[in-house]
Amino acid sequence: MSGRIGQRTGAPACRILSVGSFRPARVVTNAEICERIDSSDEWIRERSGIIERRYAAREESVVDLGVQAARVALERSGVDPGAISMVLVATVTHPLQTPSAAVEIAFRVGATNAAATDISSACAGFCYGLGLADSMIRTGAAEYVLLVGVEKLSDWVNPDDRSSAFIFADGAGAVVIGPSDTPGIGPTIWGADGSQTDAINMTQTLIQYRNEGGEIFPHLVMKGQQVFRWAVGEMPKVAQRALDAAGLTADDLDAFIPHQANMRITDAMVRAMRLPEGLPVARDIATTGNTSAASIPLAMDRMLADGEIRSGDIALLIGFGAGLAFASQVVRVP
Repeated sequence: MSGRIGQRTGAPACRILSVGSFRPARVVTNAEICERIDSSDEWIRERSGIIERRYAAREESVVDLGVQAARVALERSGVDPGAISMVLVATVTHPLQTPSAAVEIAFRVGATNAAATDISSACAGFCYGLGLADSMIRTGAAEYVLLVGVEKLSDWVNPDDRSSAFIFADGAGAVVIGPSDTPGIGPTIWGADGSQTDAINMTQTLIQYRNEGGEIFPHLVMKGQQVFRWAVGEMPKVAQRALDAAGLTADDLDAFIPHQANMRITDAMVRAMRLPEGLPVARDIATTGNTSAASIPLAMDRMLADGEIRSGDIALLIGFGAGLAFASQVVRVP
């Protein structure tokens, strides 16, 4: 045996170069949701903080939504689509087992030289993608990464399910990540607790539905109290570990951008972490709903547009959800 396997080296660090988002045109109010469930606008606002959400049109696919957000991010980045090395798409609502949404999105935005694959980590998917992109760029496996978080959850929710029909929605957010001389993405703290897969799950597999049938098509179900207790009890610890790994404290932050799961969870995390009073906190869920893997980039783009944060600010991100999976890191805002 002879010879030595060579290895590539990449950039000393990387950063998010741009962010883009796409929100479907159709606005769905709490009043419309309550036409199918025994609830009220007041109850939904109190339980989740949601006032309205967006649903994609019947003919709009996960790929369609993702392409719209990706094009905005690419244009803002100034990076030629042909220079993209990897397209990562975080989604759990692409209806095809294969091919991936990523390969279609890559083709449609002109990233024809890129590798492409999907990430199935639900609401943690975007932060998982940031961790993967950071590693790829620093090891030389990629130079530029297009990361898209996209969901069309309206296809996978039972509109008659009082526990979840009001929560989930549709949308897409995307970022372009590229090399940098100084770190713009801190160490990713991530993990999963497979003992709680029942907390957010599907009623049936598609194979079971084909073989056994069912009253309605398989859809998402969630044990809200179980998820709430886990998120409030464990996620502040994960977020603190991400701060510690980046060598920062809460006082160094310019913003907190958590997954838009539930306004009550966000408020509880802010209290548990003792974040500085007046720190900008993403609350995009109020008018966008819970868009799973899309929620963090959607919220970041909204905060930039509204002037709540500026390019170069330091933001703490955390995604958490089905699995139960989680990931967190500190980033510089593009």
